[in-house]
Amino acid sequence: MTPAADTPHTPALRARHRRAALRTLAFLSPWLIGSAVFFAYPLLSTVYFSFTRYDGFRPPVFNGLDNWSYVFTDYPLFWPAMRNTLWLVVVMVSCRVVFGLGVGLLVTKVKTGAGLFRTLFYLPYLAPPVAATLAFVFLLNPGTGPVNTLLDAAGLSAPGWFTDAGWSKPALTALALWGTGDLMVIFMAALLDVPKEQYEAAELDGAGAWARFRHITLPNISPVVLFAVVTGVIQAMQYYTQPTVASKAAAGIIGGSGQQTEPGYPGKSTLTLPQTVYHLGFQRFDYGSACVLALVLFALSMAFTALLMRRRGGLIGTGD
Repeated sequence: MTPAADTPHTPALRARHRRAALRTLAFLSPWLIGSAVFFAYPLLSTVYFSFTRYDGFRPPVFNGLDNWSYVFTDYPLFWPAMRNTLWLVVVMVSCRVVFGLGVGLLVTKVKTGAGLFRTLFYLPYLAPPVAATLAFVFLLNPGTGPVNTLLDAAGLSAPGWFTDAGWSKPALTALALWGTGDLMVIFMAALLDVPKEQYEAAELDGAGAWARFRHITLPNISPVVLFAVVTGVIQAMQYYTQPTVASKAAAGIIGGSGQQTEPGYPGKSTLTLPQTVYHLGFQRFDYGSACVLALVLFALSMAFTALLMRRRGGLIGTGD
């Protein structure tokens, strides 16, 4: 009599499933360990410290929602930082994506000297953020900067740029556009991958340049556009170095060891949420409140990313 085939309850089949599960777990272990050590544990610790009074020297003491109440109602820098960060997310990210796509389109159409143009547009992205920001503060100096000197010579009203609360964020946006070489390279790769046969068919049908861009180019590169927007939003939520350096340089502040300065010059217009995290955590040693701000940043980043991923079909409009 032939032995019956293994059933789900036989010891041999259970042993095979166990070996397969252990083998899969072994392959996943580097990712699991890394996620636990560098994501799950820091996140859970941040949540815990947000409900404690902790200065980094004495043991944390549970204080309930005091930190959350302080940040949202009493901390004077939170709402200006929130407004500035959201402005940068909406305006700066949009301008960078549009400008990077435009430069990518321009470079792909150049017939002579394309390599030179690619190099010239990409080089600013390699500049160190601190050096690039200091150079922009010098160029846009309202008194001695060459940009305002040229504007005055042309009879145009010269703005105050980093010394004017109304112009500081546009100046930061101009700095971000100057270093948009990373997006140019990404969009160039996507644009060169669009099938030429679709353009040829559209031309035979009488489609103009805008119709070809809207109905052929955008649908083909929409995943890359979504990637650029999502990564841009995350970078804008972490925007720290450039506004910090610009505000201090424009204010003439030379930071020294242990020196505390009020961030966001002029008039809190360059203040961002990451600066408030540093201000509370490493200048005022209020780690509990700093953890609250860190969780707000995390929640905003996740919300923006989820919204963009959910609305990706309508993000750019793929035409009819």
